[in-house]
Amino acid sequence: MEKFEAGNYSLENPLVILNPYGVAPLTAMILFNTPIACEAKIIVKGKEHPGDIQHTFPAATRHILPVYGLYGGYKNTIKIILSTSSSNTITIQTEPLPKSVAIPSSIKTTSEYMGNNLMFLSPSMASLTVGYDYAGDVRWYCSLNVCFDLKRMPNGHLLIGTGRLVKVPYYTSGLYEMAFSGKIFKEFILPGGYHHDQFVMEDGNLLVLTQDFYADTVEDVCVLIDPHSGDILKKWDFKNILPQDVAGSGTQTAHDWFHNNAVWYDNRTNSLTLSGRHQDVIINIDYETGGLNWMIGDPEGWPQELVDKYFFTPAGDGEFDWQYEQHGCVVLPDGDIMVFDNGHYRSKNKENYRLNKDNFSRGVRYRIDTERMTIQQIWQYGKERGADFFSPFICNVEYYDEGHYMVHSGGIGYENGKPCEGLAVGKSKNPKFKDNVYTLNSITCELVNDELVYELQVPANFYRAEKLPIYYANEVAELCEGQRLGQFVETQTTRMKIKALETKEPIPEHYQAKIVEEEDRFCLNAIYESGETAQLLLVSESDEILRYPINTVAQAYGAMCVGTFQKSDPRNVDTFVTKTGLSGKYQVKLVAEDKIYETGVTISA
Repeated sequence: MEKFEAGNYSLENPLVILNPYGVAPLTAMILFNTPIACEAKIIVKGKEHPGDIQHTFPAATRHILPVYGLYGGYKNTIKIILSTSSSNTITIQTEPLPKSVAIPSSIKTTSEYMGNNLMFLSPSMASLTVGYDYAGDVRWYCSLNVCFDLKRMPNGHLLIGTGRLVKVPYYTSGLYEMAFSGKIFKEFILPGGYHHDQFVMEDGNLLVLTQDFYADTVEDVCVLIDPHSGDILKKWDFKNILPQDVAGSGTQTAHDWFHNNAVWYDNRTNSLTLSGRHQDVIINIDYETGGLNWMIGDPEGWPQELVDKYFFTPAGDGEFDWQYEQHGCVVLPDGDIMVFDNGHYRSKNKENYRLNKDNFSRGVRYRIDTERMTIQQIWQYGKERGADFFSPFICNVEYYDEGHYMVHSGGIGYENGKPCEGLAVGKSKNPKFKDNVYTLNSITCELVNDELVYELQVPANFYRAEKLPIYYANEVAELCEGQRLGQFVETQTTRMKIKALETKEPIPEHYQAKIVEEEDRFCLNAIYESGETAQLLLVSESDEILRYPINTVAQAYGAMCVGTFQKSDPRNVDTFVTKTGLSGKYQVKLVAEDKIYETGVTISA
């Protein structure tokens, strides 16, 4: 802004800033002044006319215009038209798309159907969050490692998981409230970290999925956050609602017993609907009390008293299948439940587990009667496509209107050209399978009255899909200061003292150690031998020593919904220490090889 204020920029000679916030390379900002207040319309020209993206900004004399929808590696043409009839055409050359931006292998739709909407895919593996237009061209991507679901808030801003990992494999600090320009308005920090999903309530409060950071279990807590302060207003702990040692899916572990991957608030019933992948169940709980209302799923393996009180019985003469290891449940205006039924294993009995090559995934709509406790399957899509549409993990559905739905199968994998048993992304990194060829696919479909009006295929795995216009109504540039709300949990220390020699020497080069300090935490990154004994030390000005354990044992995860934080070398370990509870200055040291090494770094808290 200093450059803009210092210059004399006009419509004919505007200030143009490509990628103004450094994280959205296909955006720009155009700034200029006019002698009288007037509206400004911009048109980002498409490679073909239907690809034009346009937006009109309100009358002003000081014009700060965010430009969205540029093409990568292209000389883009942008036309600016003022309400005074003055106009100017400028060009912006962008850098080529990086390899981490996945290019579609096919798209089937029309420009009339998509209009100015883009299909945004958030990644599950080594790729970036991307927006594709009607032709399959990339018109937006974020170079930050943002993750999980991308949603638009009522104020037009976006809500998505941050790129700040707090705990492996994919738990991040919380949520960014941001614009497509890359401007981050707020970061909501959760003590337990964030995963999978969030929901904006009518009053603006945020439902966010989390966990207790140092508990023995994960992905089994939901909290309500005040959007102005970041304070936690309410908490639901599913360990107090469900038994944890019954009715497990084929992927369940004691650590990840529920694996909550969706949350939805229903105003009509004042209830929360949640998807527990590792119990093959969708549950509905009372918003106020947290008490169970009902459960959708195969009742096999559940205690009979729960089955009798909370489970539905299939009714009617139509086709019916239960959902298994499902994702992305949605409550429809009439109370019906839509969900992506991954179908992984498709049984609660190991003897009847189905191989992926013989399985199917689908979007399905269930109609429930909570008086009679009956359930009917009234719509599905995907079963007829068989294993080629099968995704053992991730995915979502969207309801737009009656008969108008999206079904996103984002985790398809092949091994040597055939449907992969297990997760292709996991096997591809296993030396045991190094001679096999693994390919990935993501298929996003939209249907209107069962007619396929959109299908996008991208050779990568994507967590979820969201169709959005890139500009929201009445959007303007907002130049406010960003905020961090909420607070990290205090990092636990250990009392275990490793017998080590104080060397006063720097860390040996083979560790490739580096320290990155942020405002509210720091990270020691280094490469260790598997199982090596190591500790991070903080030495205060009064010589108090805080000891932090470093886990150097490679870990395996059965449910890798987002693998974008995975390192190519499992010996490459991040050790995060938050500044919560710290005060003053601390020297950072490393205990390894029975020696205490100096980093030469002092952090302040």
